[in-house]
Amino acid sequence: MTTKELKEKYLNFFQKHDHKLILGSALLPENDPTVLFTTAGMHPLVPYLLGENHPAGKRLTNIQKCIRTGDIDEVGDDWHLTFFEMLGNWSLGDYFKKEAITLSFEFLTKELNIPIDKLAVSCFEGEEANSILQDNESAEIWAGLGLPKGRIAFLGRKDNWWGPAGQTGPCGPDTEMFYWASDEPVPENFDPANDKGWVEIWNDVFMQYNKTADGAYKELAQKNVDTGMGLERTAAVLSGLKSVYDIEPLSTVVLQITSLVPDLELSPELSPILDLTDQAGVEREKSIRIIADHLRAAIFILAEKIEPANVEQGYVLRRLIRRAIRHGQKIGITEDFTPRVAEVVIDKMGGFYKELRLNRDFIIDQLIKEEEKFNTTLEKGLKEFSKLTKDKKISGQDMFKLFTTYGFPYETTIELAQENGLEVDTEEYQKEFAQHQAISRQGASQKFKGGLADDSKETARLHTAAHLMLAALRKVLGDHIYQKGSNITAERLRFDFSHAEKLTDEQKKQVEDLVNQQIVRNLPVSIKEMTVEEAKKEGAMGVFEERYGEKVKVYSLGDFSKEICGGPHAQNTGELGHFKIQKEESSSSGVRRIKAVLE
Repeated sequence: MTTKELKEKYLNFFQKHDHKLILGSALLPENDPTVLFTTAGMHPLVPYLLGENHPAGKRLTNIQKCIRTGDIDEVGDDWHLTFFEMLGNWSLGDYFKKEAITLSFEFLTKELNIPIDKLAVSCFEGEEANSILQDNESAEIWAGLGLPKGRIAFLGRKDNWWGPAGQTGPCGPDTEMFYWASDEPVPENFDPANDKGWVEIWNDVFMQYNKTADGAYKELAQKNVDTGMGLERTAAVLSGLKSVYDIEPLSTVVLQITSLVPDLELSPELSPILDLTDQAGVEREKSIRIIADHLRAAIFILAEKIEPANVEQGYVLRRLIRRAIRHGQKIGITEDFTPRVAEVVIDKMGGFYKELRLNRDFIIDQLIKEEEKFNTTLEKGLKEFSKLTKDKKISGQDMFKLFTTYGFPYETTIELAQENGLEVDTEEYQKEFAQHQAISRQGASQKFKGGLADDSKETARLHTAAHLMLAALRKVLGDHIYQKGSNITAERLRFDFSHAEKLTDEQKKQVEDLVNQQIVRNLPVSIKEMTVEEAKKEGAMGVFEERYGEKVKVYSLGDFSKEICGGPHAQNTGELGHFKIQKEESSSSGVRRIKAVLE
């Protein structure tokens, strides 16, 4: 089964069951707390999971592109990817466990024709410390559908619990579905820890609880269902393939990379024949897969006009590109190759994801610059690294110097150390990095508060102030001003906008004064549902219009601001207090950033 066929089957099935098709969101989270990138389809829906009414209704389905770096060390095996597509369906306070599990079972066994003998599931084992019972309800539903009890396992929080996305909020148990992908006979009892033939393909999350600030779990008034099926994994196992790298479009990307490896023969099939009779062959295959995965992920990040940098999303992007280049060099690719791989990804995936084609020149240009930059510093950095190998241990200060002086990402130094049998002082490095950067990275999948951190009154007030500030910026600086991202917590707002020059003190004061004037006016905050076209006609501001479905919510702040938006707002501007800009700085090329508070 191709990925295209699987997408069509999935979306058609859920639309037949009264789910409205909504468009996938960008990789940059807008209303989601805690992540650098959209890591699951639920992130753009956070306001609606918290109780906002979605314009499309209570049953939704879509395809969402995702980036996850938490399993980056596993990339290169058969099943793990950094960038992947997620098929999802949601119930926002409509159906719950029985209907969700029944729909999942029907799609797997009737639409995909998977024999029940090749399926197994896991459910939450409960948690006595938090007074959360074992999820026997889900297990009984599965058993009632015909799944043998030996194929139903109970696992803990690490495997069968989701959320909350931040420190507080909706969360709950989940039930995961596994497919037997091995040629060996299917075992009678399901043991996911020891039977590697089981591949997880789908996950139904039951948002049953609300975690409060004191750590307690209380039953939610609105119970939601959030499900996710990994497109690449599912397509691979249904086609009898042994890895996600054997399906389109990844197989063609792998083939392109393999063609660049010196003295490596290609097979007439999509997957390259590699000499896996020795460890060198195994490592070569792993490097080719890592290059394919990392560059595909980097290309999708670049398509959203993010540039390589040393912090936040730009850091992840730089790390992915440079790790791919290093693995290219390990297998003998000496020429500049990242643009050639990009052309294949854009050609294969640019039909569905138009942003790849629209931003092709930017993607290619950034890859060329980053590859040239890294190749220039790599030789010097490797010489410096070789000097550090004498003591058999690399200090955190030396690791930090490699990063700041030679552009070696933290993980590159770790990999080089492992290859040379050296120890590294990671704790000291983290301290050095924390002193140098405002944001302290604590690992490849480090999370930070992005979008709306919660739905508290304080966050709602700052979110409303952000609307006023955008309108004020446009009045002071011009109509070229558009929102490029936001990060709002209960303490402050951070707002990125399109503008090439630093604001003068006078301009900042004008923006502050305009916002505070609207606060004094005590403007009402009103909301209307309408189509995107109607919103445009009314002059509503909107970001990433391709995200929106048939209907959107338009928030008006009196006669001053009108925006397409989701999430919590104040009832009127008089609730906000005094608006104060604390800092204005560059965020990236052509983008400025303001940090502000309400006093």
